[in-house]
Amino acid sequence: MAITKNALIRYHALDRCFSNPGRNFDMKALLEECNKDLYESNPDSDGIKKRQLYDDIRFMESSQGWSIDLEKIKNGRSVYYRYADPKFSIKKEPINELEAEQVKSAMLVLTRFKGLPQFEWINELLPKLDQTFKLSNQSQEIMSFESNEFLEGLEHISPLFNAILHKQTLNITYRSFKSDKDSILTFSPYHLKQYNNRWFLFGKNDDYENLTNLALDRIEKIENSSASYIENTEIDFNEYFEDIIGVSKSAGAEEVKIELQAAPDLAPYIKTKPLHGSQRTITENNQGFTFSIQVIPNYELEKLILSFGEQLKLIEPADLKEKLKNRLQNSLNNFD
Repeated sequence: MAITKNALIRYHALDRCFSNPGRNFDMKALLEECNKDLYESNPDSDGIKKRQLYDDIRFMESSQGWSIDLEKIKNGRSVYYRYADPKFSIKKEPINELEAEQVKSAMLVLTRFKGLPQFEWINELLPKLDQTFKLSNQSQEIMSFESNEFLEGLEHISPLFNAILHKQTLNITYRSFKSDKDSILTFSPYHLKQYNNRWFLFGKNDDYENLTNLALDRIEKIENSSASYIENTEIDFNEYFEDIIGVSKSAGAEEVKIELQAAPDLAPYIKTKPLHGSQRTITENNQGFTFSIQVIPNYELEKLILSFGEQLKLIEPADLKEKLKNRLQNSLNNFD
């Protein structure tokens, strides 16, 4: 039995009802909630009947589903349904047998693309899926991945992904680090990018002509907007990030040749993990490894250079050198 999109919508609607302590749901109310969610997903949906609802509940109670433990509470002629454990939710449970088989099938399809240009990410994704969902018989964890499960804003990734996919304009309630007040932005979302373990949304804000990026951990609320979606007809995001480190890019800014020298101890790390794809060797001797990168200067570049401390020397350009020198001096003042 395949879990279709409509089935998932129904299961999550039922899960929401069963875990709601503030309202009693009988069969009629459960049916209404399922059909309401189906209609929101697809206005042309005809909904389901009671027979399908009974089948859905039986599946959720089965081992192929989530083995849910339901309480059936009689009140006169009505029977109300809720989880025996109020804290239970299928969203908190490991994936079930059927979902595991579907993930395995999807992984088999993905393996066909391994090794092809533009699909290098699959080499990292497959072992992560295998380990996360315990799809193999290996009980010991083999790989660790950099992640921050406590990062705020991760719950926004799914709705933003769907908004980008379906070209849905959004009203985003946002609070930047520079303000103590919320602002509501009418936003046409184009792209999601992860950098330094944080997620950023790129798109067009109706108030500005240029591309805008928003940190997901500063988003307070997302709602659909009836405003017209501004199509992305200009930006190829594969190219957009080629000339920067990180996510910040000022409109009209141009690439600059950045020349640096790594101390002998640092040199092997810089050579095996280049700072940028444009990295080119200039000289290498007992004084260290001198190299260049061609990028647009931004805040992330400054942080990266400073992160290597005394082992990385900035040679050119002079204006960036002076800027970092001032930042270091201000940093030293904090230790007075």
